[in-house]
Amino acid sequence: MQNAVTQDYLLGGRVQIRQPAEGYRVAIDPIFLAASLHPEAGSTILDIGSGVGAASLCLAARVPHCRITGLETQREMVRLANENIVLNTMRERIEILSGDLLRPPPRLAAGTFAHVMANPPYLEASAHTASSTVQKAQSHGEGEATLEHWVRFALLMVRPKGTVTFIHRADRLDMLLSYFAGKVGDIVVYPLWPGKEKPAKRVLIRGSKNTDGPLRLAPGMLLHGPDGQFTTTAEGILRDAQGLVL
Repeated sequence: MQNAVTQDYLLGGRVQIRQPAEGYRVAIDPIFLAASLHPEAGSTILDIGSGVGAASLCLAARVPHCRITGLETQREMVRLANENIVLNTMRERIEILSGDLLRPPPRLAAGTFAHVMANPPYLEASAHTASSTVQKAQSHGEGEATLEHWVRFALLMVRPKGTVTFIHRADRLDMLLSYFAGKVGDIVVYPLWPGKEKPAKRVLIRGSKNTDGPLRLAPGMLLHGPDGQFTTTAEGILRDAQGLVL
């Protein structure tokens, strides 16, 4: 028996998405992740941990001439992702594969992607109590694959001078930077500020494989105004499908 799902909309209705009614639900993070990529026409992108396909679909909706491959370990999420691809008439541009990054499908060839993006589980296995909902537990907390494994796999898959972009918790930025060290250059760290004078909880981090340019800390974006509503800039990303320049 299949679990209950809801049909929702992203990017102001440009993307339709079916997702579990309970457990993990798409938040703003995959939308910002997708907005931060600016692939050239014909570019290939790998979306690691693609879930129900939110980041892939948002990227494809904004950039019409790229080809996206997703990798997702949860079979139910893969099923929904493929339904979403059909729902949005993007079968020619997006493919979601079922598989584990520790044991990837043989169809994924190393060093062949121009860009890799990832929205990995935010919590270390030892730092959280697993949710009773299996899908939510696997989406929020690390399992066998740690953050280091995610970074290693991303770097394996991306071609030389290609980009790797993660969105993650700000308090794990030090770990991400340590895993990037010596392998990725031209790193940009872009904080997402929840409100004025509030510490950033999320950061986007992008680097280029086998380059040695310096790290840059970007000003970032203010997500909410004093009234608690999204700022005009954030609304442009979330509702109007605008790109985000890191």
